[in-house]
Amino acid sequence: MKIFVTGGAGFIGSHLVEALLAGDNQVCVIDNFDAHYDFKIKEDNISSFKENKNLMFYREDIRSTTKITKRLKDFSPDVVVHLAAKAGVRPSLAAPMEYVENNIKGTVSLLESMKEASINKFIFASSSSVYGASKIVPFKEDACLDSAISVYAATKQAGESFTKMYHNLYGFDVINLRFFTVYGPRQRPDLAIHKFLKANFEGREIEIYGDGSMARDYTFVRDTVAGIIGAIKRVASLSNVYETYNLGNSTPISLIQLISTIEKITGKKSLVRYSEVPKGDVPITFADIKKANQNLSYCPSMSFEDGVVEFSSWMKDYYGF
Repeated sequence: MKIFVTGGAGFIGSHLVEALLAGDNQVCVIDNFDAHYDFKIKEDNISSFKENKNLMFYREDIRSTTKITKRLKDFSPDVVVHLAAKAGVRPSLAAPMEYVENNIKGTVSLLESMKEASINKFIFASSSSVYGASKIVPFKEDACLDSAISVYAATKQAGESFTKMYHNLYGFDVINLRFFTVYGPRQRPDLAIHKFLKANFEGREIEIYGDGSMARDYTFVRDTVAGIIGAIKRVASLSNVYETYNLGNSTPISLIQLISTIEKITGKKSLVRYSEVPKGDVPITFADIKKANQNLSYCPSMSFEDGVVEFSSWMKDYYGF
């Protein structure tokens, strides 16, 4: 197929593009190399496939409607996968307008470009953050979304509202995918496993929020990518579709368990400092994945410890530990 991917130089995006190219698909990538972290990381992410003959890569912004419309018309993709976004819960509270500008305006700009180019198959990367501080676990896709406690969560919830509107008004076929704390090689440096593992290797202190009982449904990146590819196949083959799926591992891991796993793998004790839970953080994320298993053949296979082992090996190579 021909797949158009926004944010294709990022962590999840680069893994998705790599997998799509390995399957002999044609891929067009848009990425603006946002300054949230070092440009070199994204350049490294795409280094293994940037010369692939089936890849077109453009360093552009999804809000550049005229340019993106032209890219879509020229490429004529079967499906658009929208991964580009400003990510992060705590940074979104510090810079709310940046998140509104990128995640809401950016998504609507892309949908408008698709409408102008007569492309209507859309995969939207949402987030487990939309469930907020819900105490009803595991999180099910039909849950009432009234517990969002961060700007990032609100922008992802708004994105889902806009995909619903474009489905209702313009006949877009849409699958929303709610990602749950994805980790693995190339993970963003500001995320917990990356920060904690790197600090352990370097002998630096790790900051733990709360008492260490906060838990996340960590999901290995290859499992997430398999779910995205399942969604691509499904949305391409159906008409009049609007669906939402959790892509988690359905096994929450506490911060204490995470630290213990890291110490077991590295053989080094972590230096830990406890601090207050910041605004925006939720006590737990926990995905019900039965719907994704049934309709997307989604079946995460990487255990948490094996995933951290692989991530640790990558980190040693990348940073030279």
